[in-house]
Amino acid sequence: MFDDLKALHVVHEGPVLKVRLNSPETGNAISGLLLDELLAVLGALDEHPDIRVLILSAAGDDFCLGADRREFPSLLAEYPNGAGLRAAGNKARRMCDLMATTGVVTIARLHGSVVGAGLGLAVLCDLRVGADNCRFRLPELGLGIPPAWGGIMPRMFHETGAARIRELILTADNFDAEKAAELTILHKAVPEDELDKTVARWTKPLLRRSPSALRTAKAMLNAYAGAHRLADGTLFDTEILTSAVATAEAAAAAR
Repeated sequence: MFDDLKALHVVHEGPVLKVRLNSPETGNAISGLLLDELLAVLGALDEHPDIRVLILSAAGDDFCLGADRREFPSLLAEYPNGAGLRAAGNKARRMCDLMATTGVVTIARLHGSVVGAGLGLAVLCDLRVGADNCRFRLPELGLGIPPAWGGIMPRMFHETGAARIRELILTADNFDAEKAAELTILHKAVPEDELDKTVARWTKPLLRRSPSALRTAKAMLNAYAGAHRLADGTLFDTEILTSAVATAEAAAAAR
C-alpha cells in the first residue's frame, strides 16, 4: 500500500496504519508534496475498512516545523495573481477536513519541535502523546502572516479553549510538553523512550472494539465537536492567507 510515496513512509499492519512524515532534512515541513500524499492516504481509508487505527509519527529530530514557507515565493512567481497559494491553501483545508472527520481513530506520536501547521496537524488527531522534551510554538504572527492554515483554528479552540489559544497565537511564545498537557494539546507527556509503549497501550484496546461501534463513536464525536459552529469561518482562511503572504513577499522584494 502506497509504496511509491516520497514524503511519507506508510506501513499497513492489519487494522493499524502507521504513517510517518519522512522529510527529516526539512524538519518534516508540510510541503505541497506532503499534502498530496496525506490526501492520498486519507482518501484511501474508505477502501480499507479493516483499518481501525492510524498512528501519525515523524522521522528525524522533529515532528514538524510547520508549513514549508520556501514554496511561497515560487508559487507567487508562477501565479502572480495568487492562484497557486490559493490552491495550496485549499489543499491544506481538504487534508485537515479528512483528518478531522475520518472514521479511523488517529493517534499522534510527537517528538522534538512541533510548530505551526505541524501543531495543527497533531491537534487534528484524536489522541496525542508527546515526549516530555517536546517544544511547541504557533509562530505565524511573528513571521508576519495570520494563523490561517487549513482551517485548524476551530479545532484548536474546541480542544483547548479560545482564551488559551489566543495567548499562544498573539505572543508566539514557545511552550513545553508540560504546558501542552495542561492545555490538553497533549493527552500524555512521557519520556521519549516510552512513546511507543503509550501508543501501544492506546491501540490495544481500540483493536478489541467493535468496528461498527468505533466508527459510530467517531461520527458522534465529530458531530458534537462541530455542533457549536453556526457558520464556518475557516472558509475564509485560504483567501486571508493568500492575501497576507502575497503582501509580505511583495514587501520583502521591495526592500
